[in-house]
Amino acid sequence: MTIPMGPGAGHGHNLLGPQPTYLPEAPEPAARLEKGEDPAAVVADHPTYSAGWAELAERAGAAGEHVAAYAYARTGYHRGLDQLRRNGWKGFGPVPWSHEPNQGFLRAVAALAKAAQAIGETDEVERCVQLLADCDPEAVTVLGLA
Repeated sequence: MTIPMGPGAGHGHNLLGPQPTYLPEAPEPAARLEKGEDPAAVVADHPTYSAGWAELAERAGAAGEHVAAYAYARTGYHRGLDQLRRNGWKGFGPVPWSHEPNQGFLRAVAALAKAAQAIGETDEVERCVQLLADCDPEAVTVLGLA
């Protein structure tokens, strides 16, 4: 018997490692952000929605408010970890960037890395970049940390 190996083996799943984690969709808060609603209002109604926290962090970082960006990003990161664990993630394994509901968590991790860099917390930067690379190397590039 031969075990399929390599890209595409087992329909995109690594038979020797953890399966990818795919967070569930959150259509209502996603639609609100897409329409341009204030992300603070979205997270007030949906405090577990990592993409809202990531949006707040990215905006704060762009405005030079690095401590606020750090706080927003850390909240989004922790909310995302909670969701990942509820969906079977064991603290390691793929969290594909290509799955849109995963992007809020991955954006929060990237925003945390950028805010940590801005305030000189280099250990946190390294941890965040490594976490992104472990989740999905594509996210490191897409989110500007490569």
